[in-house]
Amino acid sequence: MSQYYLFQDIKKCIGCHTCEVQCKANKGLPVGPRVCQVVEVGPKFVGSLPRASYIFMPCFHCENPWCVAACPTGAMQKRPKDGIVFVDEELCVGCKTCMSACPWGAPQWHAETGKVVKCDYCRDRVDQGLKPACVTVCTTHCLHFGKPEEIREIRRERHAKAVSPLD
Repeated sequence: MSQYYLFQDIKKCIGCHTCEVQCKANKGLPVGPRVCQVVEVGPKFVGSLPRASYIFMPCFHCENPWCVAACPTGAMQKRPKDGIVFVDEELCVGCKTCMSACPWGAPQWHAETGKVVKCDYCRDRVDQGLKPACVTVCTTHCLHFGKPEEIREIRRERHAKAVSPLD
């Protein structure tokens, strides 16, 4: 299991895609691969008003990642120290097996390099004690990154505010 968790407060997300843009800029990605995605759900009518929700879809850094098991070269790896799943570009031969194995579509094809890329929680930033790029630019502060116990506390506080009779 990953020692980190990325949580989206779906009620705060406005679907601005700033997280996607910053991710691409941070990774130097061209048009095409989207290693994190904001997916629109809806619109649907709530009462008489149309409403849409936006779901942030990065890699989930699975406990037993199918992409790692499927990779024939060992390019797709999971770090033992924190559970971050990443691609070792030097070992990737571009066979796309990991892309087929992932039920979430996290590994993406980078046509310019002929290799696979995916969300790795910006492991270079995490190693420096920083948050992933997507979290740092979130306009509405709906993205939260941290250890599972920290995220549980954020969720508890969010829920307490939502149901507080004092507001």
